[in-house]
Amino acid sequence: MGALELPVGPPVDATPAQRPGPVTLQGRFGRVERLSSRHAGALWSALRGHDHIWTYIPDGPFANEDAFLEWLDGRISRDDPYCYAIVDPNGRALGIAALMEIRPAMRVVEVGLIVLSPALQRTPLATEAQHLLARYAFEELGNRRYEWKCYSLNAPSRRAALRFGFTFEGILRQHMIVKGRSRDTAYFSMLDSEWPARKRAFERWLLPENFDGNGGQHQSLAAFMPAEAGQ
Repeated sequence: MGALELPVGPPVDATPAQRPGPVTLQGRFGRVERLSSRHAGALWSALRGHDHIWTYIPDGPFANEDAFLEWLDGRISRDDPYCYAIVDPNGRALGIAALMEIRPAMRVVEVGLIVLSPALQRTPLATEAQHLLARYAFEELGNRRYEWKCYSLNAPSRRAALRFGFTFEGILRQHMIVKGRSRDTAYFSMLDSEWPARKRAFERWLLPENFDGNGGQHQSLAAFMPAEAGQ
């Protein structure tokens, strides 16, 4: 190696990723679709009175429906975060998730702003929604890095990231000020090279035979994930 031949990373396809769009991602337990004003009533009904849900979200809780609707309108109108509603088979919007920190030139996107009502938490649809968004981010938008970030003290979010096959990368200290408090941020990621194995795990977990008549799982998602996932 010559004096000027310093090590660099491997060549990659530098074609920019596509930006998220108003798609409907249909699953077996429900769907993910572009957030709109038609979801407002169902979301407020599902979220009101559960102020703890907003603890680690930069906004909320909201004193009344008008305040919530004003916040929701702001989310609907923005392209980043690009927000989606998580909708059950009866057409009720029970939660929100967003593709955000969108960097098409780097082919990187984050899944975040995840707000799950009690009716959605710990359900197959909550997990399926993560599968649908990850598949969309990698296979349709063409991203090579899929990020998950959360308040370092948010233990449930950190456990969820590992369960979904993200890799913990570290903590950025004093990364943000949120609601007047210092936030250290935990970083997680999934790469396009890792997605096929994680996708197979999600698909095996979602098979009808993995669930009983009441929707209870026979085997956990972790049982299908490759050994190196969630490290």
